[in-house]
Amino acid sequence: MKLLGISGSVSGRKTRIMVEKVLSSAKEQFQDITTELLDLKEYNVQFCDGRNPSDYTGDTKKVIEMVTAADAFIIGTPIYQASMTGALKNLFDLVPVSAFSGKVIGFLANGGTYQHYLVIENQLKPIAGFFRSYVAPNYVYAHDEHFNQHYEIIDQNVLNRIDTLAKQVVTMQKSFEKMVF
Repeated sequence: MKLLGISGSVSGRKTRIMVEKVLSSAKEQFQDITTELLDLKEYNVQFCDGRNPSDYTGDTKKVIEMVTAADAFIIGTPIYQASMTGALKNLFDLVPVSAFSGKVIGFLANGGTYQHYLVIENQLKPIAGFFRSYVAPNYVYAHDEHFNQHYEIIDQNVLNRIDTLAKQVVTMQKSFEKMVF
């Protein structure tokens, strides 16, 4: 099973750190899985223009292939202006629906207010529904206060939720892989 972590930001560090923590926790709990990180900051992804996903080239093609090849996902975004990043929305627009269909997604986000966790409920989960994905029941939201000046997560409750999210996503995906639909 391949678990792909997606850091849906082209700036900052906190989202990537959170995604890496979940991937690391998943690997510690389930040694038989492989993990990979897709940090959108590291790729020059074109804006979606409506063409067939297979017609893109370069970094855009590579990113689409990474998403399509994954079995399950950890998707993270910082919250700007009460929404996910445009980079993450663009990724959702680029990939075919089949890339996420029938696969488990675990969400995480970080932001500067405590109310921004609602973006997960009101934007990310409905997108997963459109893709016909399964969503892990728990998610992780971290506020700026949960990090120290070195961008390390210092809140034990957040760290516990990270471990729980990792376990849920992998366990759910493994369960679905055993089922015949």
